[in-house]
Amino acid sequence: MAPPRLVPPCTAPISGADSLRAEVRRFLSEQRAAGAYTPTPDAWLCAWDEEFTAALAERGWLGMTVPVAYGGHGRSFLERFVVTEELLAAGAPVAAHWIADRQIVPSLLKYGTEEQKTEFLPRIARGQCFFGIGMSEPDAGSDLAAVRTRADRVDGGWQLTGTKVWTSGAHLAHAFIALARTAPLDPQHRHAGLSQFIVNLRGPGVEVRPIVSMNGSHHFNEVILDGAFVPDDMVFGTLGEGWTQVTSELAFERSGPERFLSTFVLLDACAEAAAAQSDSRSGELGRLVARVAGLHQMSSAVAGALERHEPADVAAAVVKVLGTTTEGDIAEFAHLSVGPEAPQRFTAMADLSVDQRPGFTLRGGTNEVLRGVIARGLGIR
Repeated sequence: MAPPRLVPPCTAPISGADSLRAEVRRFLSEQRAAGAYTPTPDAWLCAWDEEFTAALAERGWLGMTVPVAYGGHGRSFLERFVVTEELLAAGAPVAAHWIADRQIVPSLLKYGTEEQKTEFLPRIARGQCFFGIGMSEPDAGSDLAAVRTRADRVDGGWQLTGTKVWTSGAHLAHAFIALARTAPLDPQHRHAGLSQFIVNLRGPGVEVRPIVSMNGSHHFNEVILDGAFVPDDMVFGTLGEGWTQVTSELAFERSGPERFLSTFVLLDACAEAAAAQSDSRSGELGRLVARVAGLHQMSSAVAGALERHEPADVAAAVVKVLGTTTEGDIAEFAHLSVGPEAPQRFTAMADLSVDQRPGFTLRGGTNEVLRGVIARGLGIR
């Protein structure tokens, strides 16, 4: 008899969580049986499937935290956590909607104008509007205060000029939120003078250039803004408050289950292999499973803090540092486990995870920078 599939532990008790988790698992099992998708590591970044996104939207699993008045479902962050965790654990193709649902939705709810909420939230909840993130630049990766993209005031709006890099899905997305300077850099106050704008990625003055990974995959891009016009009604939040807004958004980006479940399907495969035969490395495998279980508890605790509108920047940074390190260790463990008798699919997943490993600790802020965030948050100098 086949061993049971390794699954993440249930979240802390919330109303309907067990039935919701079971419902998502049934759906995913049916989708795999129908050949709708093949599980893959890092699917939230690499596996773009708009039909799968539409199927999730039909079941009410997009825009879960969006109020009903804006076309959403008015559910909790913890309920959303249950759904996203199951999707990640199953290696489902969720890249199309991931950034919009994870990061743009809470940002719009917190900083968006009524017009922006009405324009974008219903479409995101229907799986019809996809977003990217326009933060990093060639000389401003984790040091976002060094961004050089400039926004100049023109009649009726703003003109953006500059370059953004590592923009996941920009070649397929409809828009991104760009961080730009609306005031000259003040060396004494580097975080001042930054603002955010909702930019139409398919509009004039925007060129999207592919960044192809060493393994031949394409999900990153360079976005050239050459005088791209952004009307006044697409200014996001308050002018000059871009830094405060960005740091708030990063709590959603850094703390989610994608920071420790990107390689979960590979860990699952390792567990199945270990159960089927005597494995001298079972102790190491057990430690990896324990780390994932601990990270699950930490990440769900951050989701609870966000639900209560409590600060979670430091806790999110801790989850990101520990989670992405664990993901990389899983990739290395699996890669070292590949032998001549290993199934081709297992070998392919292990190879992909090792290829992606450097990015785990870079995206969302490098782990080195985040250790500084953690130290400062704990009052360590």
